[in-house]
Amino acid sequence: MLKTISWEKGKVRLIDQTQLPLKLIYKSYGNYRELAKAIKKMEVRGAPALGIAGALGVLLGIQNSRARDYKEFSREAEKAIAFLSRSRPTAVNLFWALERMRGNLRKNRGKSIPGMKKALFSEAREIIAEDDKANRKMGAAGARLIKNGDSILTHCNAGGLATGGFGTALGVFFTAHKQGKRIRVYAEETRPLCQGARLTSWELMRAGIETVLICDNMAGEVMKEGRVNKVLVGADRIAANGDTANKIGTYGLAILAREHKIPFYVACPTSTLDLNLKKGEEIPIEQRSGREVSEPFGKRIAPKGIKVFNPAFDVTPAKYITAIITEKGIALPPYRITLKKLRR
Repeated sequence: MLKTISWEKGKVRLIDQTQLPLKLIYKSYGNYRELAKAIKKMEVRGAPALGIAGALGVLLGIQNSRARDYKEFSREAEKAIAFLSRSRPTAVNLFWALERMRGNLRKNRGKSIPGMKKALFSEAREIIAEDDKANRKMGAAGARLIKNGDSILTHCNAGGLATGGFGTALGVFFTAHKQGKRIRVYAEETRPLCQGARLTSWELMRAGIETVLICDNMAGEVMKEGRVNKVLVGADRIAANGDTANKIGTYGLAILAREHKIPFYVACPTSTLDLNLKKGEEIPIEQRSGREVSEPFGKRIAPKGIKVFNPAFDVTPAKYITAIITEKGIALPPYRITLKKLRR
């Protein structure tokens, strides 16, 4: 299993995903500001992995604290939390993990400084352990929807690289494959940063799963020709009504799936559910640099001075989603009711 991100010898160690698939390079960060930059540069990405990064980033902010009381110590922790929270806005897992670290700090405010540090380290370890456990349960639940001989289309990367190491949507594929089910996965390239081509294809091939790479604009033809019979993607934030934010291009894929009568599934941990938001229009959508489109990977492909619109995510309305797979079970419409039950 990939170890996407971990705490080692006082530093956060992570796979630099911008180097894949050509190089498997690990980087270490001992400063939360530098870790936040790595998050912005998408060296580490994927909603669950960002949650882990947030928790570990708080540890970077307090591990060498010389604070004399709770007030000073909490000020240092809050400074790290505030800085990390500005790194990327859409994936709710980042904010969920930061809030857990904040809650742990407040709960243990009566302890000594070493005691509070120990409690925060324990909370971060628990977040990492929960990620692995949740993903494996999710994989088992989702695999029940996969039949021998299925051909499934996926978008972006929701594998071990997007989590602590196992995967959400790809975790379903890994589990089905281990069960002996023969499956084929069509991976969309996922412009503009090509996470499907660079990351998903790499992970699936390492697992021995038959993989076919296609350009994003080929999905309609692939469906029309009957080459796929299911679609399965991950998620970065899901509103109370089931509207789902995922990598840009997911919305169009869901519409195509509906037109071709193909079930459209979403896999994510319950930490990705944001029941404080009533509908998808309330989900903040990250706007990224236009250079990712006009100069992908440092090579200019568009005229200088061209205006670029580059949202990193879009929102798929709940009406297009057949089911949402989580570690606590599979939610079916009406999501406003079923998702709330999962979070109890």
